[in-house]
Amino acid sequence: MALPESEIREIEAFVFREARLADESLYDEWEALWVPDALYWVPRRPDLDPAREVSHIYDNRQRIATRIRQLKSGFRYSQTPASPMRRVLSNIEIAPAGADEYEVGANFMLMELAVQSTRNMNFWGGRVLYRLRREGGQLRLVVKKILLVDADEPIANLAFLI
Repeated sequence: MALPESEIREIEAFVFREARLADESLYDEWEALWVPDALYWVPRRPDLDPAREVSHIYDNRQRIATRIRQLKSGFRYSQTPASPMRRVLSNIEIAPAGADEYEVGANFMLMELAVQSTRNMNFWGGRVLYRLRREGGQLRLVVKKILLVDADEPIANLAFLI
């Protein structure tokens, strides 16, 4: 079933806003996008079983709140000050996933200037998969799964919102 153009634009705007909030370290606004049964996940491989193998990030809603508190505390030294960053999203694909839910996929490239140490420019790229749910007329994040191109290689610290 094809979605109406207005619904596609609304979903794209939501995904772009989520990325901007993360890039600009607007932690409270970013956290407010999530539903209570949320999952924020960065596996080492797309087919990884999180019950059997370690992921880079595997946060439920409570752990998302803890991550935000840490970032806002000023004691997360790898992000004090917060890294300036910008991401580009492309190749957005949207599909209905049941009543009031959507599966969204997009390619991304994220540039992060790690100012806390040697001012390295880090580049993160891959595919991001979202599950969105409409609650009270508003789109909310249920799942954000980030498939990094180099996820199974040694990578730099993921102490920011990827």
